[in-house]
Amino acid sequence: MAMPDYYAILEVSPAATPTDIKRSYRRLVRRYHPDLNQQAPGEASKQIKMLNEAYEVLSNPEKRALYDARRRVIEERRTVDKEALRPKQAQQAQVKQEPKMTWVEGIFGFVRELKRALHEE
Repeated sequence: MAMPDYYAILEVSPAATPTDIKRSYRRLVRRYHPDLNQQAPGEASKQIKMLNEAYEVLSNPEKRALYDARRRVIEERRTVDKEALRPKQAQQAQVKQEPKMTWVEGIFGFVRELKRALHEE
């Protein structure tokens, strides 16, 4: 299960101050409040729940520190995984770049090499 990006949910940067987080939270809650957002009340309530969860984590310094540590670990794992895949992807790219020949070209190439070998002897 992927960890939600609370910074993206609250539309703030990871370096945001508690004041910025609170301001953004209040702005977004107003935007998605079910009484003010009559077009999609079901989706608005889901969005409010996500905003509340994000604000609960990011407004508490201890929870935010744990969340940031988990984010860093996940990002490091992604980086390691990408680096592990690079040699395999490079190898696949080389295989794809090799010229492909039809069976007829293969037969003519074989006959040509056979003639060269016979003339050398």
